[in-house]
Amino acid sequence: MEINETPLPGVGVRHDFVTGEGRQIGVVSHHSGRRDLVVYDREDPDSAREMLSLTADEADVLGELLGAVRITGPLADLQQRIEGLAIDWLRIRPRSAFAGRPMGDTHARTLTGVSIVAVVRGDRAFPAPRPDFVLEDSDVVVVVGTPDGVRQLDAHLAG
Repeated sequence: MEINETPLPGVGVRHDFVTGEGRQIGVVSHHSGRRDLVVYDREDPDSAREMLSLTADEADVLGELLGAVRITGPLADLQQRIEGLAIDWLRIRPRSAFAGRPMGDTHARTLTGVSIVAVVRGDRAFPAPRPDFVLEDSDVVVVVGTPDGVRQLDAHLAG
């Protein structure tokens, strides 16, 4: 499926594609984080038939609902194709020294070579968290590294 990307100066970027039924669908990603989901008119593809504005949080939830299988499937395929790559989900345990502390305090990459690429908290995901992101008890960190590094980080986070 072909996805077209159109820069929108001062606004953000628009991505659109045509469905198997011939409907043009677009997403306008504003610099503010807002997303507009657009269904274009069949007769006039430059005219929006329907538009739904979503906050950044609402867009994240919709993305999770629509993309969970599309993301985890390719990650699993990638993991199988790159020898030595491990992708795992590690829970911050209640007695972890890192619960309630900024993620940067873990020094995960420096100590183990493993990168924390996302944090899942309940039903919310925080992709690419910054070092000042505060970890909480029961958070799940999504990590990428070597199998040995992941084991080291899991033990380190438990401490």
